[in-house]
Amino acid sequence: MTVATVFDPPGLKTVFAGEHAWCGEKMKVTAALEGAVPLSQFFASGAFEAALQRYGEAHPGGDRRAIVSMWSLYYFSALAIPFIVARRAERLLPVSLGTMTIALAEDGLPRAFGLIDEGVWSDEGGEDLARAVVPLLRGHLEPVVDRLKSRAGMAPKLAWNNVAVYLDYAFNATATTADAETWPARPLFEADRLADGGVNPFKGCLKRESDEMGPEPGRLVCRRKVCCLRYLLPGIPSCGALCALPAQRH
Repeated sequence: MTVATVFDPPGLKTVFAGEHAWCGEKMKVTAALEGAVPLSQFFASGAFEAALQRYGEAHPGGDRRAIVSMWSLYYFSALAIPFIVARRAERLLPVSLGTMTIALAEDGLPRAFGLIDEGVWSDEGGEDLARAVVPLLRGHLEPVVDRLKSRAGMAPKLAWNNVAVYLDYAFNATATTADAETWPARPLFEADRLADGGVNPFKGCLKRESDEMGPEPGRLVCRRKVCCLRYLLPGIPSCGALCALPAQRH
């Protein structure tokens, strides 16, 4: 039996340590986050569109769909990686969209997220990604994907694939035993349903395939199902062998 109880945590910096210490700059308690704005207000007002416009100014002539997709990549990386890193450390962060805040950088990209508190201890779910993602999915990702679609025209399948790459990275990077041939996050991308019984939007988003066109033929790479469209923005480097589009694997 698992019990999640509020406790007096030693601080998020003890959770975000080592190679993931940078997560402490992306996920903070709102009281310590300068320029924090409630996320619900951010998406409900014109602030979201203004952020996209500022980011787009750095990529003149860039395709609107690619601008939205790249902006979301920054959003999802700053949200999903710290969440999973903390989850692996048996800390469940309060990531409900209604209680969180966001602070933006000068270019309109997400700079950091603010939390209502430093979370609760929970020893269930850290080793099972299909269980670990449920609070993040239901409380935050689902409403954000809806907002990205309704307010920016972003296809949900693209949004889910953009989230998937960061869940995959964070879970694999924090695995206790892993090598080039193992893929700790694999079950999430093969399961029909998540641990709560709900439909799994991440099924099929990533797949391990043999790269026959790269400098190391036969090397296993993890490819997206849906391209992130970065190739439509001038000056943004390609994903190379990882790209969903064969023509962009260079």
